[in-house]
Amino acid sequence: MTRVIVHAGYHKTGTTSLQDFMAANRTALAPHFAYYGKADFRGAGADARIYAQRPYPWRLARFRLSLRRFLAAIPEDDLIVLSRETFSGGMPGHRRLGGALMTSYFGPALKLARVIIAELRRRFGRDVEIVFFYTTRAREDWIRSAHGHLLRSIRLTDDYDTFRTRFPALASPAEEARRMRGALAPVPVVTAALEDWRDHREGPAGALLDLAGIPTDLRAGLTPAGRANAGQSRDLRAAFLDLNRQDMPKAELRARKAALVAEGPS
Repeated sequence: MTRVIVHAGYHKTGTTSLQDFMAANRTALAPHFAYYGKADFRGAGADARIYAQRPYPWRLARFRLSLRRFLAAIPEDDLIVLSRETFSGGMPGHRRLGGALMTSYFGPALKLARVIIAELRRRFGRDVEIVFFYTTRAREDWIRSAHGHLLRSIRLTDDYDTFRTRFPALASPAEEARRMRGALAPVPVVTAALEDWRDHREGPAGALLDLAGIPTDLRAGLTPAGRANAGQSRDLRAAFLDLNRQDMPKAELRARKAALVAEGPS
């Protein structure tokens, strides 16, 4: 019987660190499970994100088809790990088509999860064992990280205090995961807090290795986790905010942000 662990998010909770660790140790871990990350199913990952921004039924159907094609192309294994934060949709702070602010994962994430479950059962049979795994992060630290990410990735013109007031009742990733646990039952939902794993040799990937039952002796020889997407300095965030508030073409804005990142810390 096949078992599948679906690491479905959330953004800014150590997901890139986890994915980099898994990619770096893919060969060593291959005897124990088959790992597939964002580079392996870019189509399905992008379709999930787009559905969250444009939540039309045909967009969800496109995600279903992309995922079905991916699953059809991979072999059966005893244990499979899928990791893609866009399987929960889009990061709060982005805007949906029409301009509405995205303030929760839950609606799109639940519909995407149900499609994932249905397609895994279609591919591997009704007896496939599915576990959803979510990395989480303390609310205020997470919102601040999301603000920094959005300053860099889009033309966000809010300073942090203004941005924060737009989310007076924003659920933390842990709260989002609790809602998913209730909605997806009896499919189990497992969580791991970034704060508990940030300084671990394996980073948040350690929680996933625990879930997968990887033996300690093998883990001692794995390449340690690096810290990815650690965020920008206060000065760099201020520079991004200043650029975002200027009237310039999108291509120029992107290039000037990239130049600032390339310069590194002063």
